[in-house]
Amino acid sequence: MKHIPIIPVPIEETEMALFEERKKIYPRSQKGWFASWRWVMVAFTQLLFYGTAWLEWNDRQAVLFDLVTRKFYIFGLILWPQDFIYLAVLLVISALSLFLFTAVAGRLFCGYACPQTVYTEIFLWIERRVEGDRNARIKLDSGPLTARKFSLKFIKHFIWLVVALWTGFTFVGYFTPIRELTFSVGSFTLGPWETFWILFYGFATYGNAGWMREQVCKYMCPYARFQSAMFDKDTLIVTYDTERGEPRGSRNKKVDFKAEGLGACVDCGICVQVCPTGIDIRNGLQYECIACGLCADGCDQVMDKMGYERGLIRYTTEHAITRKLDKKAMWARVFRLRTLIYTTILSLIILVAAGSLYYHVPLKVDVIRDRGMPKITETGDIENVYRLQVMNTQESGRKYSISVDGAQGASILSDTDIEVTSATTKAFPVRVRIPANALQPGSNRIRFIVKDLDSPDVTVTEKAVFIVPR
Repeated sequence: MKHIPIIPVPIEETEMALFEERKKIYPRSQKGWFASWRWVMVAFTQLLFYGTAWLEWNDRQAVLFDLVTRKFYIFGLILWPQDFIYLAVLLVISALSLFLFTAVAGRLFCGYACPQTVYTEIFLWIERRVEGDRNARIKLDSGPLTARKFSLKFIKHFIWLVVALWTGFTFVGYFTPIRELTFSVGSFTLGPWETFWILFYGFATYGNAGWMREQVCKYMCPYARFQSAMFDKDTLIVTYDTERGEPRGSRNKKVDFKAEGLGACVDCGICVQVCPTGIDIRNGLQYECIACGLCADGCDQVMDKMGYERGLIRYTTEHAITRKLDKKAMWARVFRLRTLIYTTILSLIILVAAGSLYYHVPLKVDVIRDRGMPKITETGDIENVYRLQVMNTQESGRKYSISVDGAQGASILSDTDIEVTSATTKAFPVRVRIPANALQPGSNRIRFIVKDLDSPDVTVTEKAVFIVPR
């Protein structure tokens, strides 16, 4: 048998990057309906964030999350650790709202109210004011390092750092009274934790909005990954009308594009140039899309110049495109059973939470029985000792009366009228005496009743155990 030699074939080695190399995006400034609404939301959210910290209420900061004293001040409402349930309710409301808004109109939060989007827009505005619009920034970055380029970059980053540090300062001002914080910064007596969080939050703002930008939305934000679970074919999304736009191609304004076999898309690329995440919406919906609508504004302006009908890129639904539904039919399908269920559940939770806050009793009582053995007096009466923890959540000092119920002849030997200063907790020892044979030997249920002397409707009843020796 003849031996056939095996000739080894050289294998070409190739290197593959685990991550796609980032190509810097230079979003073009854009005017239009969606762009205007984005700036309205930027103004609203930042006025709310920067302004609320300076508001006062009853000679204190209106909104303050005082972690040291474990009190949350929200205008006239004071929440304590025992009110943690309201935080849970707030998270449930936020989650359901996200589900509802996403099911109705896609990633509206991402495009208009997300802090990453808002601060990126602010930093981009600063960049445009300093370095110029898209083409000027591309030319500046591609050129050599000159004195002009260095000065422009320095000015831009300096302003970015000022905005970022002011943002960090304001954030910390919700946990440390902002006026005290201002004095501490001015007198160079800022504590280590305040310093750390101002720098940390400022650095995060500077890095995310100035450098990372769309990378946060594409790779770090989990919402982009699971949004498809909340979308369906009746969800409003930014959509390119393929049937009307294709085949795309450049042409003269005077050319009859239909006679030439072309679609309405002139392939100008404006939709890509204005996109904050750098995607081409003509390739279909992509997870990077934050539903800002800037591509629709840019396309509409091009359609106006060409004399074509607007809406080649628009906010619509997949069913409206494929089934050629008019606006009335489209909106009828947008408010479908799924969104109605979300709305009903969300409304009920909000109503219950609002009712609970409205009827919130500004008095909390905790009763702890002394571990010592009950005392038997010479007459055979039995005494138990308790500690009443009375929490006044109001912003004024209150006077309360204490009474006991649940056993015939029960009386309180200590002072029954107590006083608690504003927004504080105070403990009071209470001796309760019950006549002999009024209760069965062993453990017996009694009730302490604490009543506000100035507001009789503010009353708290707390259960306790009275021990009778066997």
